[in-house]
Amino acid sequence: MKRRIYLSMCALSLCTVLLTATLIAGVIYVRFYESMKQGVRNEAHYIASALNLTGDRYLLAKRNAADTSRLTLVMPDGSVVFDSAEDPTRMENHLHRSEIDAALRTGNGEASRLSQTFGVTTFYYALRLNDGRILRVSDTADSVYTWVLRTLPYMLLAVLAVFLVSTIAAARQTKSIVTPINALNLDDPLSNVVYEELSPLLVRISKQKAQIDGQMRELLKKQDEFSAITGSMNEGLAVLNAKLQILSINQSALRFFGLPLDDWRGRHILATNRSAALQNAVEQAARGEPQAAQLSLSGRHYQLFASPVKSGDVISGLVLLLHDVTVRHEAEQLRREFSANVSHELKTPLTSISGYAEIIQNGLVKPADIPVFAERIRTEATRLVALIEDIIKLSSLDEGRPGVPNEPVDLLALSQQIVQRYVSLAAEKGVSVSVCGESTVIDGARPVLDEMISNLLLNAIKYNREQGSVEISLSRSPTQAVLAVSDTGIGIPREHQARVFERFYRVDKSHSRDTGGTGLGLSIVKHGALCHGATVELSSEPGRGTTVRIVFPL
Repeated sequence: MKRRIYLSMCALSLCTVLLTATLIAGVIYVRFYESMKQGVRNEAHYIASALNLTGDRYLLAKRNAADTSRLTLVMPDGSVVFDSAEDPTRMENHLHRSEIDAALRTGNGEASRLSQTFGVTTFYYALRLNDGRILRVSDTADSVYTWVLRTLPYMLLAVLAVFLVSTIAAARQTKSIVTPINALNLDDPLSNVVYEELSPLLVRISKQKAQIDGQMRELLKKQDEFSAITGSMNEGLAVLNAKLQILSINQSALRFFGLPLDDWRGRHILATNRSAALQNAVEQAARGEPQAAQLSLSGRHYQLFASPVKSGDVISGLVLLLHDVTVRHEAEQLRREFSANVSHELKTPLTSISGYAEIIQNGLVKPADIPVFAERIRTEATRLVALIEDIIKLSSLDEGRPGVPNEPVDLLALSQQIVQRYVSLAAEKGVSVSVCGESTVIDGARPVLDEMISNLLLNAIKYNREQGSVEISLSRSPTQAVLAVSDTGIGIPREHQARVFERFYRVDKSHSRDTGGTGLGLSIVKHGALCHGATVELSSEPGRGTTVRIVFPL
């Protein structure tokens, strides 16, 4: 910062000096040149008056005079009869010279011509005499380029002198500016008495410091809690370095790999178990590809997750997570596709949570990066909880048992209540939400209906555009009630519309994960509608929005 201020002040001083010197030099040259031209004009009028009075004798006297100006007498036909510097008999006809032509037509004329050879500019002034002849007076001056070259050394000396003085002044001024900033006490920012312009920055630093201190305390507390949880959890957890040596392992993983309590650190993971599935998963994860594998040991089945831990573009280790899935393995024979999807969705958040916490616990993270890891743990944990809750709800709905008895439910009032819950989220996204229509009462399970409308509203908000809108409308006829949720969002391509109600189906996987969804929201809507004997209709156009209609029979 100090260097930047110093260089900026020096550059400003240099530019100012150069600009000033250039302007002064230009003004001096222009004034000198104009003065020379005016002198030539005055001399021409003086000589013309003398010629009109005394005749050509005056020219003979001027030929021998030591004068810088040059006199030329030209006849009306352009022939030269006298020249103070050259033999007129050898000179060409001057009829078409611009100054001679102008003098013949208007009485006087002038012109300037630059000599590239001698680097001078000659100014000519022609005046018509009483007898019709043309008197031309000329004088020379250095061209602007020659004049600049002659004065350049003096200008450079002046610029250098001023610049040296400016650099000294800039250095002192820079020091006086930076010294109070360098003396700031960042441990107590508000105690500093410094420039008023820095007050907002100091207030912000103070707030961030207090926030970081609070986050550190909370993180240490959660780290202790997580250590206690992983120490007693049934799942096996192991953290490996880049050489596949064990850095950390919990009790369950020790039992699985058959390792002693006091002799596991530094062991190569593949030396503890020769399973081909384990070897393949670990080797693939070491190449940067998260892996999942099924392991069998002593009649039990385990799910293994192996995820790489990256520091920038370099893989610095692996995290292994082992689940005893014997019961689930037996139950999943009839629901293999659903279970495979669940496993895939659970893998990333669980592995990330365990990995980040174990890395923090072992001191592998810089203190400044701990809040970042804590936020990732919190985000992944929230995703995991939401995913598990949605799976439970979907399982109940899939079996046709909502879990609560039916009751009269006013869909309009329920929709208004749900909108109030998500007002803040909608405002944050810049989306307006409205409810319209008539009071529509149906016989249904309130929690299930609440979940269905909430999922549709959340999707409409999350996948909307900025300054977009969402409308929940209710209508009814003697035979049916219709709830429609319309948005002005990104829309769904036609090729995906038939599959969006499938479990874990995502149109844009990267965007869906960024919005925090579980991939089960629309599936819950579909199965909730089936529990109420309702149908779900979807209409969407990419770039213009989506409308989902639930038609309830009455």
